[in-house]
Amino acid sequence: MRLTRVHVEGALVPGSEIALPEDAAAHLARVLRLRQGDACVLFNGDGHDYHAQLLRIDRREVVAAVTGARAVDTESPLHITLLQGIARGEKMDLILQKATELGVAALLPVDSERSEVRLTGERLHKRLAHWRGVVVAACEQSGRARVPQVAEPQALLAAAAALPADSVRLLLDPQGAHALKMLAAPASGQVVIAIGPEGGWSPRDRKALETHRFQGLRLGPRVLRTETAGLAAIAAVQALLGDL
Repeated sequence: MRLTRVHVEGALVPGSEIALPEDAAAHLARVLRLRQGDACVLFNGDGHDYHAQLLRIDRREVVAAVTGARAVDTESPLHITLLQGIARGEKMDLILQKATELGVAALLPVDSERSEVRLTGERLHKRLAHWRGVVVAACEQSGRARVPQVAEPQALLAAAAALPADSVRLLLDPQGAHALKMLAAPASGQVVIAIGPEGGWSPRDRKALETHRFQGLRLGPRVLRTETAGLAAIAAVQALLGDL
């Protein structure tokens, strides 16, 4: 039987006891109706699953005993960064969730000329925390023991300029010069896939990406929506060069 996985912050040490985060505790006790003595799995993003047993469940907290650790090898040999033009609401949640399930290592939301969502101040901080929660939940479900980084949104030019120098950089384009079968595995393992927002990349955005060595990649002749394009590209690259 598959055990429930719960993400926690901080160190996990076999033989120790830990009070579970409030949301996780409520889910285990009120939704799943686990009881004292039941087992679960904890992880903190260090590449291990920690077996645990529930010691105490009450209105104030749920306490678990960490009983053992197991290294988890579910990460892709490719270090894929999804550079994603910020999409609206549930579309962005879907992109982050499914990209995590498909094995991306990093998620880089960017502002672009045609972005319909502008985040500043408290709204930015709340949205970023929400996105990171979506990614953590996707890791809990998919069995990943390392949590992909979700960077704070930044301008497209700044994001492109800060990318690893040895990365292969792909820009989805039905008229692109490169077909999927032409891709070769990068020696560094670093792949960046750039996907525009709902309105696509503007000519200026596209020029900026090309200046930063992004290559046009064809995934068939059809135009894909922003919530489809990145996931299709990740799956295709993973199937060709990764672990799908």
